[in-house]
Amino acid sequence: MKIRLGAFDYQFLLITIILVAFGIIMLYSASSSRAYANQDGDSLFYVKQQLEGLALGLVLMYFAIKIDYHVLAKFSPWMYVAGIIMLALVFVPGLGKTAGGATRWLLFFQPSEIVKMIMIIVMAWYIDKNRDKLGNFFTGFLPCLLLLAVVAVLLMLEPHFSATILIVFTGLLMMFAAGAKYRHFGIMCIPVLLGGIAMVITSPYRLQRITAFMDPFGDKQGSGWQIVQSLYAIGSGGIFGVGFGQSRQKYMSLPEPHNDFIFSVLAEELGWFGVIVVIALFICLVWRGIRIAQKAPDMLGMLIVVGCIGLIGVQALINIGVVSASFPVTGMPLPFFSYGGTALAITMAEIGLILNVSRQERVL
Repeated sequence: MKIRLGAFDYQFLLITIILVAFGIIMLYSASSSRAYANQDGDSLFYVKQQLEGLALGLVLMYFAIKIDYHVLAKFSPWMYVAGIIMLALVFVPGLGKTAGGATRWLLFFQPSEIVKMIMIIVMAWYIDKNRDKLGNFFTGFLPCLLLLAVVAVLLMLEPHFSATILIVFTGLLMMFAAGAKYRHFGIMCIPVLLGGIAMVITSPYRLQRITAFMDPFGDKQGSGWQIVQSLYAIGSGGIFGVGFGQSRQKYMSLPEPHNDFIFSVLAEELGWFGVIVVIALFICLVWRGIRIAQKAPDMLGMLIVVGCIGLIGVQALINIGVVSASFPVTGMPLPFFSYGGTALAITMAEIGLILNVSRQERVL
């Protein structure tokens, strides 16, 4: 099979540019007041940090477009080992940083963000090499799960539940796209369900989140505070919002207005009109990603695109679901919008991988 290079998908790139620009603007609105209060009067502090992450992301995106994804896939085993080592190093005193009861930082970055992209490449490479075995539970399906399980265990030890959900779900989505059998997924449903119930029962803060999700106003000064404040923000926005920069909930009421709950600020300031625009942009991004996956020259390229676009789409879905009280609260950022330089840089690298695949086509 021969592959030639063509022009990459400009529609996908245009949607990405709009989302990035929209995200920076909304980050300024959501973070300026807190940045002014907490960062010595520098209302642009979080925006500057985000722009630094974007600059790094553009560099990573450039290389992700230029380096043939087939070449990247050859280094998958070493990437996997490097990812495991980084996740393990967060537990080393002096290297790992604990904040909010979780040890997720290694020096100045979160390894989990990098591991998300690493696992997409690793899973795509492994499934592509063992596509003939994927239909067998013990020789194909189970080894894929073990690759995910090692990373999931390390993430749960941090603990980083949201990253665990993302990586595992993305891996399963890639396996499904590659043709894994339905009954094998069915077999795994029971232990996964039991494990999820056990984690909730044995962890008080997860149990509180479930009860708060069921009835947030039952303890609106306690466990339901985040959801209640988010709903206040969304509800007060109306159809066209209260105006850009005019959110009231972001002033010390809404938790993490520049991070996990930035969508609530957007809904309050821009109303349902702004909400529909953002959701439509994410839907268009995912749709173009699916089209690129369908046109990919081989299974490796298809799986890389499915993994990258699935990761971005699932993050957006869960974040919007959480802030609208459709899902229990979990620390899931909104791609392109939420504050986080490392996360934005890696997301741009994932966009680069998708564009990499989009510019290659099979020569018959």
